Amino acid sequence: MRPFETGGLVIDWTQMTTYNTIMSLAAGAGLITLVYFARALMTQKDIHIESWSLAFAAPGIILFTTGLHMTLTWPFAKYFPFDNIIFGEPSLGFGVLLLVAAFYLWKRGNTVTESGDPAAYLARVSRPTSLLVFGLGLCLVAIACAGIIFQLFAAPPEEPISGAFAEYPMVEAVFMSGLFALVGLGALLFPFALRDVTHGTSFTATQWVTGVAWGLSGLGFFLFGALNFFTHIGLIVNTMG
Repeated sequence: MRPFETGGLVIDWTQMTTYNTIMSLAAGAGLITLVYFARALMTQKDIHIESWSLAFAAPGIILFTTGLHMTLTWPFAKYFPFDNIIFGEPSLGFGVLLLVAAFYLWKRGNTVTESGDPAAYLARVSRPTSLLVFGLGLCLVAIACAGIIFQLFAAPPEEPISGAFAEYPMVEAVFMSGLFALVGLGALLFPFALRDVTHGTSFTATQWVTGVAWGLSGLGFFLFGALNFFTHIGLIVNTMG
């Protein structure tokens, strides 16, 4: 039986640490920023590289610190040890990649700009890291499958809004698993999207699908994370006992 499948639910919140609210918001912001950055590289002749390094660093710091803590704290939440794997480890990996990108753009911004073709230049620089991105894509697809098979992510009735679907656990399982699967799809396509990168307004089908996958999933995580700042507070208030 799941811990939330009881009436008059009371939770000891000292045993149920959670902050996937800010993690979801930062992950969504990071994904959307990646899509906008790629579009700017491909379509704009004059791009200010250093400003993008700041855009990557901000969510990167949040995801790295929270993801590292969640990954190394076992179990992070007493009744949900799988949160370490589902939220902590992907956030840590994504956070590291964002910080690496931010550091490189900050230090080599002038070199990238002076290359004459920033998109092609950064595509060549990014290819060695594409193996890790591809691996994270496989992990995210696995998490999506686990979410469906084990019906994870279901909210208890005591949680506002999301709790309305408590009797239908597959609803939130499909929604959240779909977001993870979309991010995973973009990550799996990333190495191929780097090929034949040229400056101009023309995008290949692979690049277009990658951008749509990350853009939609990023927007989903961004809005869902913002919503959870209300729903999680409501859950805490309703289950403090």
